[in-house]
Amino acid sequence: MFYRKLDNNMIVCDLCPKHCLIKEGEFGFCGVRKNIDGKLYTLNYGKPAAISLDPIEKKPMYHFLPGEKALSIGTVGCNLACLNCQNFELSRTRADEVELPFVSPEEIVQKALDMNVKIIAYTYNEPTVFFEYALDIMKLAHKNDLKNVIVSNGYISPEALSEWTPYLDGANIDLKFFTDEKYFKVTSGHLNPILETLKSLKRAGVWFEITNLLIPNYNDDKAEISAMVDWIKNTLGGDIVLHFSRFFPMYKMQNVEPTPLDKIVEAYNIAKEKLNFVYAGNIPHTDMDNTYCPKCGKLLIERVGFDVVKNNIVDGKCRFCGAEIPGVFADSTK
Repeated sequence: MFYRKLDNNMIVCDLCPKHCLIKEGEFGFCGVRKNIDGKLYTLNYGKPAAISLDPIEKKPMYHFLPGEKALSIGTVGCNLACLNCQNFELSRTRADEVELPFVSPEEIVQKALDMNVKIIAYTYNEPTVFFEYALDIMKLAHKNDLKNVIVSNGYISPEALSEWTPYLDGANIDLKFFTDEKYFKVTSGHLNPILETLKSLKRAGVWFEITNLLIPNYNDDKAEISAMVDWIKNTLGGDIVLHFSRFFPMYKMQNVEPTPLDKIVEAYNIAKEKLNFVYAGNIPHTDMDNTYCPKCGKLLIERVGFDVVKNNIVDGKCRFCGAEIPGVFADSTK
């Protein structure tokens, strides 16, 4: 899907904002879409490199069926090249460099049903680069009353995203930096397409949460954090869930120190002045993991790590004052 034919068997892939110009016999930037005789093929369809059962909180999704498990799948390849990638073994592997058994969309959905889970999560590597596989699974999942969640860098064309949104129930989108220069330097991508993805999800009514990985001396400046939070509040609304995540040395950024805890607290406090629901991850258990009612201030969801130990949201409302809590919630009397 999403490509144009040019002269001399050349192809332009329009799946994501990179719009790769691909010569015959070559791959796009993602390493999984290949020009074969002037046609674009996806070589990771039905080839999951990882299938696992995860808490939905691990994605992280804190306002989406708290306490539930998600059957999580990923393939290989990515349309960005983040210097700090934590799954680089998958994201930087080309589709022809690994032999993986075929697993049909029907088998994935049946596995979720057999395991009695309510959610299928498309994660580990960028779901955009296994777009067609994810789409086919999503359609079958909805027919079987299962929820679909993507964990994504948001670097997807508006046309492709609109094909997904009718079957998409939730998303966690990485908003990695808030300047285009830093985006390109660290990820090879650009900021504006991610902002457009967030606005599109909002218009489509898809529940989404945002993750910002705080990297020391890259994006932990108070002014940049404030600008990002202001944009979220003014463009998307004050009920958007924002997760700050602690950086640890990884891949090509081994020389960068882990994020100091006081920087996490600083970012959290900046965001809490404007947004109702802010969380901090990759740190020892703190109160910044918990959900409080923005109206009465009572503790709604208490979390220890990825475990929900208390849930006072009933029918999407605060048990104590009846305030509507934004998100996707099941009945709970925990």
